[in-house]
Amino acid sequence: MDPDPAQVRAFVLAAEELHFGRAAERLSISQQALSKRIAALESRLGVRLLDRGGRGVRLTEPGTRFLGPARNALNAGEAAVAAVRPAGRPLRIDVWGHLFAPMRTLGRIAERSELRLELGHGRDLPSVSAALLGHQIDVGFGRVHPPVDEGLTQRLVRLEPVDAVLSADHPLASEPHLRPDRLRGSLLWTPGPLDRLDFLRRFADRFGIERHTSGVNLGLDHFAAQIAADPTCFSLFPPDCPLPDVPGIRSIPLLEPMPLYAWSLVWRRDDPSHLLAPLLAALADQARRNRWLEFDPNRDWLP
Repeated sequence: MDPDPAQVRAFVLAAEELHFGRAAERLSISQQALSKRIAALESRLGVRLLDRGGRGVRLTEPGTRFLGPARNALNAGEAAVAAVRPAGRPLRIDVWGHLFAPMRTLGRIAERSELRLELGHGRDLPSVSAALLGHQIDVGFGRVHPPVDEGLTQRLVRLEPVDAVLSADHPLASEPHLRPDRLRGSLLWTPGPLDRLDFLRRFADRFGIERHTSGVNLGLDHFAAQIAADPTCFSLFPPDCPLPDVPGIRSIPLLEPMPLYAWSLVWRRDDPSHLLAPLLAALADQARRNRWLEFDPNRDWLP
């Protein structure tokens, strides 16, 4: 008996999702193709692994017994492949949270180490999670928030303050710093629907920002122009990331409390990659040098 790894992977993902459509999406194949792979595996094993009924997909007793060893077999295969890959293979990493420029942090790591990174752009955490679980990338970098797939793990690597960015004509534009709750009554601009932007949504809820409007993230020039054009408008932006040279905007530190944006790495729990450890070590070194992980609950706000 020599099960086809593609069939085994199809079963494992279907068992994790208990939904053929989502499992097929993770594999980037049709639901019909996924079903055929699982049916072929069941035929070779001579047992039914999954029940597909009106109440959804459920593991059978043989399927429950098969799931753990099946995962181990896939992990062992990936470890074998990783062991013979050239040592210089780039680490495939997708980023998200593009308005806040996640490449700034990874760029500093790449400049100060011998790591080779192959960078891609995910749309958001769910899309990067799907790419990870589909083995299309090795690691993701951005803001991680619940719910996170049980097949993934994460590590916090940087806490970054954010400033309020205002029009020069905003009533608060001359202030040296601001408490976040003083922005009540102002209009929060977001680069997409607020319900899909966890950090900005939580900020608005915590500090009573009831007015908000959204637009498309078309880059920093467009972001700055949107803020400059409306004297009631504001948004949030890291002070470490230079704003474009657009007249009519101000960046003001937020204090009492200081909001912190959390950057994390996320990867598969079963990832045997030998390339991840050097990246984690490089980020930990930069965190120590630059105090990236300082947090005082009496001073800071971390959603």
